[in-house]
Amino acid sequence: MERTRVIIADDESIVRMDLKEMLTTLNYLVVGEVGDGQSAVNLARELKPDVVLMDIKMPDMDGIEAAKILTEEQIAPVVLLTAYSQKDLVDRAKEAGVVGYLVKPFREADLLPAIEVALARFSEFKQVHQEVHDLQDALETRKLVDRAKGILMDAQGLEEQEAFRRIQKMSMNTRKPMKEVAEAIILAHKAGQGS
Repeated sequence: MERTRVIIADDESIVRMDLKEMLTTLNYLVVGEVGDGQSAVNLARELKPDVVLMDIKMPDMDGIEAAKILTEEQIAPVVLLTAYSQKDLVDRAKEAGVVGYLVKPFREADLLPAIEVALARFSEFKQVHQEVHDLQDALETRKLVDRAKGILMDAQGLEEQEAFRRIQKMSMNTRKPMKEVAEAIILAHKAGQGS
């Protein structure tokens, strides 16, 4: 089984060293260590880790801002490790899409559940995002096919079912998705109208 790949972002090298030791003991693979938020974002974009453990208070870009970018770009889930538990920071972390929050000092035993829950939530988030994308694509395809059917019905005097079968057949013959065939019919119709 592949080990979970982790990036550690903390501006204190001793904290990074301790954290790396704990993670290694827990059988995680630390693939990178950085001391500021911007470097964490850049390294995560490059290495595509499974999870990023990040302090909040860091130079250049704080951990919450970096977490927001990593979540928006769907790069990796972020578990914040911080000495701060103020409500405003927790609220900012929630808004940024942070999936775990551990208050220092934490123990090695706290890391495993925090990381594993973060990985599970992030996986669910990505799955829901993909389902939404698939539904949007299906709806867009349906709209285009309906428009193309209407064009064929008007231009060639076809019944709706026959127009649909024609689009379907063109799709199979050209080995192109129905969406592409429908777009081509619509484009050809627009070009014909323009001349």
